[in-house]
Amino acid sequence: MDPPAKSPDQRYFPVHTPSPIPEEQDDHSIAASLTPSRSSADFDLDPEDAQSRIPLRQMKRQGSSHQHRRSDLDTYLDSLTEAELELLSASKQGYEGSDPGYESDDYGTGSYARRARLRKRDKLRSGLDTLYKSYSRLRWRIFGGIVVGLVLLILLFLGLEGIKAAQPVDPYAPVAWYPTPQGGTVQRWSESYHKAWDLVRNMTLVEKVNVTTGVGWQMGLCVGNTGPADIVKFPSLCLQDGPLGVRFADHITAFPAGLTTGATWNRRLMRNRGHAIGREARVKGVNVILGPSMGPMGMMPAGGRNWEGFGSDPVLQGVAASETIHGIQRNGVMATAKHFVMNEQERFRQPGDLGLPTALSSNIEDRALHEVFLWPFAESVRADVASIMCSYQMVNNTYACENSKLLNSILKDELGFQGFVQSDWLAQRSSVESAIGGLDMSMPGDGLAWADGEPLWGSELTRNVLNTAVPMERLNDMVTRIVASWYHFRQDHWERPPPEGDGGPNFSSWTDEKIGQLHQGSDDINATGVVNKFVDAQGNGPHAHRIIARQVAAEGTVLLKNMDHTLPLSREGTTEGRYRVGVYGEDAGPGKGPNECPDRGCNQGTLASGWGSGSVEFPYLVSPWDALKSAFREDKVDITPYIRNDVTPEDAMDKDLCLVFANADSGEGYIESDGIHGDRNDLFLQKDGSRLIETVAENCGNGNGRTVVVVHSVGPVVVEPWVDFPGVHALLFANLPGQESGNALVDVLFGEVDASGRLPYTIGRSLEDYGPNAQVQYESTLPVPQVNFTEGLYIDYRYFDRYNITPRYEFGFGLSYTTFELSGLNITHLKKKTELPKSRPKNKLSPPKYSTDTPDSLSTLFPPDFRKLTKYIYPYLATLEGTLPTAYQYPYGYNTPQAPSAAGGGLGGNPSLFEPVAKVQLNVTNTGLRPGYEVIQLYISFPEVKERHGLKLSRVEFPVRVLRNFTKVHLQPGETRTVEMKLTRKDLSYWSIWKQNWVMATKGKYTVWVGRSSRIFDLVGRF
Repeated sequence: MDPPAKSPDQRYFPVHTPSPIPEEQDDHSIAASLTPSRSSADFDLDPEDAQSRIPLRQMKRQGSSHQHRRSDLDTYLDSLTEAELELLSASKQGYEGSDPGYESDDYGTGSYARRARLRKRDKLRSGLDTLYKSYSRLRWRIFGGIVVGLVLLILLFLGLEGIKAAQPVDPYAPVAWYPTPQGGTVQRWSESYHKAWDLVRNMTLVEKVNVTTGVGWQMGLCVGNTGPADIVKFPSLCLQDGPLGVRFADHITAFPAGLTTGATWNRRLMRNRGHAIGREARVKGVNVILGPSMGPMGMMPAGGRNWEGFGSDPVLQGVAASETIHGIQRNGVMATAKHFVMNEQERFRQPGDLGLPTALSSNIEDRALHEVFLWPFAESVRADVASIMCSYQMVNNTYACENSKLLNSILKDELGFQGFVQSDWLAQRSSVESAIGGLDMSMPGDGLAWADGEPLWGSELTRNVLNTAVPMERLNDMVTRIVASWYHFRQDHWERPPPEGDGGPNFSSWTDEKIGQLHQGSDDINATGVVNKFVDAQGNGPHAHRIIARQVAAEGTVLLKNMDHTLPLSREGTTEGRYRVGVYGEDAGPGKGPNECPDRGCNQGTLASGWGSGSVEFPYLVSPWDALKSAFREDKVDITPYIRNDVTPEDAMDKDLCLVFANADSGEGYIESDGIHGDRNDLFLQKDGSRLIETVAENCGNGNGRTVVVVHSVGPVVVEPWVDFPGVHALLFANLPGQESGNALVDVLFGEVDASGRLPYTIGRSLEDYGPNAQVQYESTLPVPQVNFTEGLYIDYRYFDRYNITPRYEFGFGLSYTTFELSGLNITHLKKKTELPKSRPKNKLSPPKYSTDTPDSLSTLFPPDFRKLTKYIYPYLATLEGTLPTAYQYPYGYNTPQAPSAAGGGLGGNPSLFEPVAKVQLNVTNTGLRPGYEVIQLYISFPEVKERHGLKLSRVEFPVRVLRNFTKVHLQPGETRTVEMKLTRKDLSYWSIWKQNWVMATKGKYTVWVGRSSRIFDLVGRF
């Protein structure tokens, strides 16, 4: 069909090549004038509309990448030949569909051929543009899908982590941590380790084993004796109890117990007592003294051995332990921090108790372990303690002496301990597992039973090194740690023991006679010699140790009640006529003497010590009656003793003053006394002490006299039955005062020394007040008794505070004979608060390196014609059976390398933990009429903290308040002194189980409480 005739005025709208735009115009301008996605067939415009639209162009946008892409496309299309356009047009037919065609037009500015070519190009451009847009949309959809998928995957991962975090996790599950970190990485010990390396590298295998293993119970003069390394001239070491002084020795001092020492709250006295104990050990030839004790912590107020420690708070225990260790080791004697860790009760502490095959398991979660029970051990390591003793029982169902998490991870890595770990006596329960688990010394050398001569180490360790079950590196580290400790405290300068010199122990733990057997525990006839030289270690003159013993006992006496200023007493009485005084109770008198029962294992006479291996032989004991009978003026006062507990009302009716004595005893689980198997059965006074007090208080002076009650106890005693009696005017807790008991008490009663003791524990109104975790587990239906410390963070006063339980007398409480005022609290920031401590410092030193070649097994056999003593523990083998290398089945996790703890890097932990963050200053004024002591106690409360783990954001629980510092000052009447105490990063941090580090709160404010007990506060501040 021919094209219709055209009117002269008719104009067409050339969509792609408008006539006003020359063909030579640049492609950008051409493209800008076009509607790119539609062809001319899509428009139905009249000529007038078309004419009006010709000048309209799209604006040129130089910044548009899309515009650049359109320009490139046009340039490309313009460059194509007609044949290429035909090919491209044909190739896209399937995508484009049918071609509507163009109406022929012989009129216009171009020829028909050119118009046809332009139509083809336009058609191709439209198709390619559609393809480009489709691809672009598809590309963005794919990209968007990938992004959404990644987001969903991240959310899914976080969600799983959140679900995992929200699900119950067994906080008591055993954790494996291998291998044992080697010693010799701390600068302070570098010289000692270098000397040790020089000695150990020349030792034979049997010599190394001999140094790490005790020779057996009663096979030497001390309670623990290692074997010597004769070739290199390393001597046998003497290890001797204990925390109160040198056990089983003559001419020593029976010091006040640790609990009494803690009650002084006096750092100077703590150190002086430690120095005196160390001095006596040095004079008696003891290399390692088995003290101080800071475990048990006192979580269970009826726990049998609480009295050996310093109180029921980690900071009080940590300060007292640190000061004691510093004092002991100034003499060159190695101190031992014990019992590591969680030895909180005596019942079931060892296998065989009540017929059970295993010991109990103390189960504790990581945070409470760090913040409460490990705290004093960390302070001990920081004080450079030489030795740590692992405890009998299991911790989280692994025996403490083979617990790799405790010994390898926490003690030797996180706390940076450089000394050696020794077992409690028969606390070792395996051979290989204990070695790779971190134990360094087996005591006393016997294995699973007392004095049977069947060791877990000794010859068995030799065999296990030869068959490669125990790596040579581990044995080398064991012996190096022991030898380095010997050098570290300069014991290489001590006089050599026989036959080379006259050094070594000069007493026997097994006989009081001068001549005795050298190996008492053997059934064979063996060598005898002078075993007791009766060397006086007590000091004399102004340096006599009885002076420090008396000071500690006096300042460790706590005045809890003092109505009408009954105390201090007057030596002349308070009446015009004869003043009549009665002294009541068996606890006031000497009984049959302090050493009547072995290891003080009975309650008779006045109580000055608990029982067990932590006790000593008293050289003498001044009973309260011994001191009181000459304390009053004889011309004005009549004093009558009633040294029994079955007094009658008539015994008290004619008295003006009645002094009543009662007690409560306990001790180590191997002794039973009066129905008490170590742990107390309750918190009441024993031997009918409450009835004694009630009888006297109700009848003293026929109701008009004054009764003063004195309690000697191993821990808290419930006083509810009688403390509120009108006749009870004063109450003193004298704890366990040691040999100077009576003298120290008289010092306080008559005001020669201010009543300055403060409670190192809380006295509740009942045993139940201390909470379910504080109850001794006396029975068990399980083969492995499980003792779960679900609220281990809330020990003693922390539990009372958490549940708002009103105690009878709170932790830290005690009265004075004068009055004090605290004022002018000032808190100074020393460092900016940051969440985490500095990065762990890198070790600048490397552990000693030795050959790891397995020694010749023939060298480990008994030498020819060697005379063996029965039950003596030797390192030699009788045969080579079992010495060939084997594939030992190590515990789970043994081959999994562990990263060093971020909380480590120095003695006691990361050094930045001990940097002061805040300084607290205040004024203390004696407002009374007498000189006296005040104990200023600093507690903190944490701000609110939330911690994220996965998607879970949870609030961190804190005790209401925690003790963080204290000081004791002596002031004259009217005197004012400025006191300064500092708070370290660790003081202001909590242990995060997720970050495995000490974390400081950076948001919110800490509250500082300064006062006189855990509930009496004069000053409060925030920072």
